[in-house]
Amino acid sequence: MHHPHGDSPPDDPAGYAAARVRLLTEGTPQGPARRTALSHLTDNWLATLFTTAAAAAGTASDTGSAGTRGVALVAVGGYGRGELSPRSDLDLLLLHDGTDPHRVAALADRLWYPVWDLGLALDHSVRTPAEARRTAADDLKVQLGLLDARHLAGDLALTTATRTTVLADWRNQAPKRLPQLQELCAERAARHGELRYLLEPDLKEARGGLRDATALRAVAASWLADAPREGLDDARRRLLDVRDALHLTTGRATDRLALQEQDQVAAALGLPTADALLRQVYEAARVLSYAGDVTWREVGRVLRSRAVRPRLRAMLGGGGKQPAERSPLAEGVVEQDGEAVLARTARPERDPVLPLRAAAAAAQAGLPLSPHAVRRLAATTRPLPTPWPAEAREQLVTLLGAGRPTVDVWEALEAEGLITRLLPDWERVRCRPQRNAVHLWTVDRHLIETAVRASALTRRVGRPDLLLVAALLHDLGKGWPGDHSVTGETIARDAAARIGFDRADATVLATLVRHHLLLVETATRRDLDDPATVRAVADAVGSQGTLELLHALTEADALATGPAAWSSWRGSLVADLVARVAARLAGDTPAEPDTTAPTAEQERLAVEALRTGGPVLALHARAEPPADDDPGRDRPEPLGVELLIAVPEQTGVLPAVAGVLALHRLTVRTAELRALDPPDGVEGSVLVLDWRVAAEYGSLPQATRLRADLVRALDGSLDIASRLAERDAAYPRRRGVPAPPPRVTVAAAASRHATVIEVRAQDAPGLLHRIGRALEKAGVRVRSAHAGTLGANAVDAFYVTGETGSPLPPREATSVARALEEALGE
Repeated sequence: MHHPHGDSPPDDPAGYAAARVRLLTEGTPQGPARRTALSHLTDNWLATLFTTAAAAAGTASDTGSAGTRGVALVAVGGYGRGELSPRSDLDLLLLHDGTDPHRVAALADRLWYPVWDLGLALDHSVRTPAEARRTAADDLKVQLGLLDARHLAGDLALTTATRTTVLADWRNQAPKRLPQLQELCAERAARHGELRYLLEPDLKEARGGLRDATALRAVAASWLADAPREGLDDARRRLLDVRDALHLTTGRATDRLALQEQDQVAAALGLPTADALLRQVYEAARVLSYAGDVTWREVGRVLRSRAVRPRLRAMLGGGGKQPAERSPLAEGVVEQDGEAVLARTARPERDPVLPLRAAAAAAQAGLPLSPHAVRRLAATTRPLPTPWPAEAREQLVTLLGAGRPTVDVWEALEAEGLITRLLPDWERVRCRPQRNAVHLWTVDRHLIETAVRASALTRRVGRPDLLLVAALLHDLGKGWPGDHSVTGETIARDAAARIGFDRADATVLATLVRHHLLLVETATRRDLDDPATVRAVADAVGSQGTLELLHALTEADALATGPAAWSSWRGSLVADLVARVAARLAGDTPAEPDTTAPTAEQERLAVEALRTGGPVLALHARAEPPADDDPGRDRPEPLGVELLIAVPEQTGVLPAVAGVLALHRLTVRTAELRALDPPDGVEGSVLVLDWRVAAEYGSLPQATRLRADLVRALDGSLDIASRLAERDAAYPRRRGVPAPPPRVTVAAAASRHATVIEVRAQDAPGLLHRIGRALEKAGVRVRSAHAGTLGANAVDAFYVTGETGSPLPPREATSVARALEEALGE
């Protein structure tokens, strides 16, 4: 073996120790080169020590030409991989054929004592190949160490045979051993936490650390599955470099990167600050964690397919291959083998919204996003235009509103660099540590966690889309110097414009970010009985809607920070402040339903509906208007189709129309219903419905088919409820996590002419149909309706009256709202 310091290896402990000190202190380049040099130095010393000890113990071969026969010194574990850090244990196995155990015991003493005398940590064992094999079968950690066995000295054939046998056993037993290894990794993660979020992480034991890197090598060695290769070696190298510097600066064999050591370790690695060090550690851990998630998912898929295959062969009579089932999730996205993958017809190069649509569909279904799909999206999808088209904005909101599954899907996009393409400011907060004991997460993970928490509060606000996007943006200012709320206000306004919000919405988002700490700081530090306190908050917030959003954002932010940041006491103080501010802002005049005059086309359709006595339809392609600040923008992105329907007034119009659209798999983006008075000289009244719809999959149906089904729905010959129930039973929609329950309220004093019932619920096919049926069952008349979908959230308002055309009495209104909420919750 080549020795990097001198012409021959030191043949005594003192010589090895001196050479070791020189290697670690005299400018040998740090990193893999130094670890390799230290391993070679140690290899040479141990080989010399082995030869000397073998001769003294009488185990040398008679010929002496091939060293010793029947005994070998083997490096295992980290030393076997050549990953010696300055204070690493020496993992050694003395392998023998069992013919002379007494001499082997004497040889072991002559090997181990010089190592101990130098103060080096030693993890050693003495076994025959059969004993090594049995021990590996009983102890998973021993088996993992043997997978990295490397010959140092003695009988090479013995080492080679043992290594070959151990690898064969590992591959044969993989279906049993890999689930055990996965469980071991999960238990370790539960004990030590996630490396990429800890302020004092254990570089080895925490999730995403060096032990997980070793586990991924073991999975690859099984030939059952393999980890994503991109960046994996570099991530492992970075963690090893940090551990080397930690060993040298502390002089201890430690893997815990304590706060008091971080400045020294950073300096040793040539990094400017301890934060830069942690960010590098977190980046490496993120790569390893994501690789682990993908790898274990693939292991599970392979093992499930192997378990199913014998039964499938029996069912198919021993032949034929069953293709993997593919179920549609969204345009260009399907479910296959428990993952969201791209459909065969998907064309990422022509569809810039596809990454967000695929991510939203995966998160809403509670499925992981296939790494192959993400890689293809990153390689082929062209950038979104600025500002984004409306569909991209809706898909982002849908993704953020999916709850806990959002975290893993976002991580998949992050792994391929798609997030910073969408939001360039994300780069400055990615893996950014927060040196505050209250915070559990890095800045980027905290923002996603806030969106997850906010998704459970969407029923409390009228604009869930603004709540979810504010959650995502509220701490982006931490990537820049100065007060992060002040800096973040500007970033939020720019990001909102980029995402495609209009100026009014961008102002609300900027206000939410600027004042996201206002409520909790005021509630806990100011006198709420002082009118000036309430006035200051009211002036900063400006409106009831913004106050409502800020209240929900405050709670989501605190819950996402950690258990110390929110309590029932803090919650009650904030709620008290919000109530006082709301009372001050309550002087605004309630909005009445839109009373603008009907368009010429609406009047024409109304007259035609009264003349024929049946429904009349018109379909028009609609386009997104240019942004306020981009009047020159041509080729606007399509928003779907405008569907105008006029029907002579009768019961059941709303559930009938909504049901027909659901049967034809049309997604309702917005819906407006109003009653029109007839023209002079014409008897009867007419309901006009102005809806914006989009095909869930494929193309739109013909207007003639829609009208024919609507006629049948109105005369009762088409049982919509049964048809929808049959389809749902045959093709159940997959949901990731339970959505927040629907919330139905009566808007007090919102109108002088009708009772306003507000519905906030998870959007789903047939939702408006169910609402319409419930209102019809309650015996109320819908005079107008205003329905909208914000991401996956439906935010609807229905102006209803009694049979006499007057608003409902308060008790009856409350009863109708309660019945509607119960119907939607079934």
